Amino acid sequence: MKRVYLSETAFMDLLLGSAEVYKKECLGYLLGYSLDDRFIVEHAFSLQSAKRRHRAVDMLKTNHNKITPILDKFRRLQIVGDFHSHTQYGEFKGRPVPSREDILSMKPDNIYFIIAINNNSKTMNWGENRDGTISGSIGNYFFKLSAYYLNGSEDPRKARIHCPFPPAF
Repeated sequence: MKRVYLSETAFMDLLLGSAEVYKKECLGYLLGYSLDDRFIVEHAFSLQSAKRRHRAVDMLKTNHNKITPILDKFRRLQIVGDFHSHTQYGEFKGRPVPSREDILSMKPDNIYFIIAINNNSKTMNWGENRDGTISGSIGNYFFKLSAYYLNGSEDPRKARIHCPFPPAF
């Protein structure tokens, strides 16, 4: 199981990006670098122009082409993957597992975060879970973050997330 190390800045960006458009899915890029056995994610930024729905989100290719030349100038940081949310819709809870469409869009050597965001019914402290995810609540939301990658096959594998920053809000 590969590991992914998530900076405080990236952690905050994932939560804020998914909460901002809650009830619709968010989408964004992960910036950092990849080593043989782990990913380091230092920044995450939401795509403002994504086409959002309750159960799907699509990137607009023309807007992707606008930011690629800018990102190419940052030699130390690269796009190492992307993130999106799975939200609660009615009684159906968002789950941090890849859909068939998510799996088909994955590329080898990238990391993919899925942020499950649901209505919060009780306060849960933040922590790393045995299954490699991290979870906790803030205000009106309960979050559970998972990360996946392809490892020489078409079946995604879960990465273990390490994030020393989830505060005890």
